Amino acid sequence: MDTYKVKKLNHPINLEIAVPGSKSITNRALFLAALGNGAVHLKGVLFSEDSRYFLSSLKSLGFSVEIREEEKEVTVGGCGGVIPKKEAEIYVGSAGTAARFLTAMLALSEGVYTIQASEQMKRRPMRPLFEALEQSGAEFTYLEKEGFLPVRVRGKRGGFKEASLDISRSTQFLSALLMMAPVLGEDFTIHITSEKKDGSYIRITRKMMEQFGVECNFDGDSYHIKKGQQYQREVYEIEPDVSAACYFYAMAALTGGRTVVKSVHKDSMQGDLRFLEVLEKLGCHVTDTEAGIEVTGTNDGHYPGITVDMNDFSDQTMTLAALAPFADSPTTIRNIGHIRLQESDRLSAIAKELTKMGIRVEEGEDFLVIYPGIPQPSLVSTYEDHRMAMAFSLIGLRSEGIVIDNPLCCKKTFEEYFSLLDQIIKEHRDVLSRPKFHFTEEIISTVVDEIERLGLFVGAEELDIEMPDPKDRVFYEVVMKERKSDDAYLVTGNLKHFPEKPFVVTPRQMLEIIAQSTDE
Repeated sequence: MDTYKVKKLNHPINLEIAVPGSKSITNRALFLAALGNGAVHLKGVLFSEDSRYFLSSLKSLGFSVEIREEEKEVTVGGCGGVIPKKEAEIYVGSAGTAARFLTAMLALSEGVYTIQASEQMKRRPMRPLFEALEQSGAEFTYLEKEGFLPVRVRGKRGGFKEASLDISRSTQFLSALLMMAPVLGEDFTIHITSEKKDGSYIRITRKMMEQFGVECNFDGDSYHIKKGQQYQREVYEIEPDVSAACYFYAMAALTGGRTVVKSVHKDSMQGDLRFLEVLEKLGCHVTDTEAGIEVTGTNDGHYPGITVDMNDFSDQTMTLAALAPFADSPTTIRNIGHIRLQESDRLSAIAKELTKMGIRVEEGEDFLVIYPGIPQPSLVSTYEDHRMAMAFSLIGLRSEGIVIDNPLCCKKTFEEYFSLLDQIIKEHRDVLSRPKFHFTEEIISTVVDEIERLGLFVGAEELDIEMPDPKDRVFYEVVMKERKSDDAYLVTGNLKHFPEKPFVVTPRQMLEIIAQSTDE
């Protein structure tokens, strides 16, 4: 599939869906399992291009790896921080997480190893990690460009007690060192030299280390790991991917509909959960139900533009950028300069693709301002970036003619995304295409006669009131005539076309009123 044409939806979405396991947690779990003692059984594993590169690399290094893809399970035989093979070559593809974690493992082990990578991965910076690992005595030979993959590394184990590290470009450098620290046999301290000291993905790393039996302390500037700790875990359950869930939550905002993502809850350790706070600012209602978090969009699918700092959950920048053209006012996304160094220059890619659609965008070094507009038909370049493909497909749910180039780049994290999207669109469009009842004048006359016979007919009379739609006025007039007490309401999903009165309510508000009266 070279391209994917998104089919527009003309009504609110109503969706309950399951998403794959978290990429971030899957990769960390594989790494911690390999560093641990004995076999670790992982459940809910994400099988994607990235995780497959990680698994194949572990096999190339001699680790025992048993894969049951249909069950989404993997068993890894840990070797207590020792790599079985002392010489090997691995290929990490475009998997940045695997590249960084495994580079740290190889550099802090006795042996000689070669790390090969895709052309995309060769462009992603690695120097801060290389420099930190050179402090241990590891030696890197650059096979192409200095500071980048591919490299040959001669590892060294022993005597490594502290490192200085800049994490402004990627927190994965720190996660790699943190997870390696317990197997080095020394009290270990990592001094952070950048302004950024912490982040959501670092907190995931620390939480997972704790779940595998290792404590890591942070004093605000440095991280400390005591020697003598070991990774130990027999079974580990991987959370569903909140990053993936956010695309479906955004559909609820975009269409004024409802989405439940199964087994995603507010106690998730994943930082992208904060995107739900963004959706709440847009007017969405967020509820943690037994099945999973439910997001309900505004009744009419309208929402305001907002200003938000997305530094700590920047993977959702593209998602908000896809919602922004349909907002009622400009959207400003701040503190996202580091996304220029990810799978693509994401900041620039967003600006270019929205501009192609006729949307006005202001691009700064670390911010975007996106103005409301009607996206025009466009072939969306994805820059081999899975998040560009998935996020910008959302635009096509509200605008005709949006085509995604190279949708297969989603294999990196979510192989089934466009198949699922196809299924969702088909199911919702089928509902609209089902045969509808057509009422003849004879049928209408019969129904009216029966209503009158039962004494249920209420006639409307003209009231002195201005309303945009004369059809709406009839309903309002009937309510005003027959309203005998405060217990009578007009229920509508179209509040903006009715006078602001306490008895004019939305269906949700009506349910809340009923619930309150029941409680009383």
